[in-house]
Amino acid sequence: MKRKWYDYLWIAELSYWVLGLCNILFAWLGVLFFFIPLLMAAIGGNKIYCNRYCGRGQLLGLLGRKLSRNAPPPRFLRSYWFRGGFLAFFMVMFGLMLHSTYRVFSGAPLRQTVTLLWMFRLPWQWADVEMVAPWVAQFAFGFFGVMMTSTVLGLLTMVLFRPRSWCVYCPMGTMTQGICKLRQGKEDVTCGGKG
Repeated sequence: MKRKWYDYLWIAELSYWVLGLCNILFAWLGVLFFFIPLLMAAIGGNKIYCNRYCGRGQLLGLLGRKLSRNAPPPRFLRSYWFRGGFLAFFMVMFGLMLHSTYRVFSGAPLRQTVTLLWMFRLPWQWADVEMVAPWVAQFAFGFFGVMMTSTVLGLLTMVLFRPRSWCVYCPMGTMTQGICKLRQGKEDVTCGGKG
């Protein structure tokens, strides 16, 4: 089977991490990973981004060939309540990150740390961010932490279960599914299938 251009989008995910580690300001590119799936769901009414274009899902699939136990994920991960609760929790953490950015915008000092799993502050003092406003840098630190947290959770569930088990409860997948359900006006779980 001939591979398509979008089969290589895992390279974009990997590039994001390499660039972010080299310069934290590249974390702003992650905003694309946030808005593109939502726009595609709103315009197309399906989850084609998740099914075809998600670089993280592709990367987890590739790594999972060697590192996954290939066990089915627990049923509760698929439940409406877990997915909705996890999305709500993730959005609260995202909101706190935006609040931290606003505080720096309002004059609070910049905190050069990346928070992993909402608990562990990783010092990031090597980052040279003097060329931008402090709030721009604060957003980059915060957003990189959000992206790193979701990637670590994805890797953990990849190892414990099937390679793309993260996709079962991914907040972006939950949001795109909600958008396409609203757009289509029905309770179709696949929201347009694989598109």
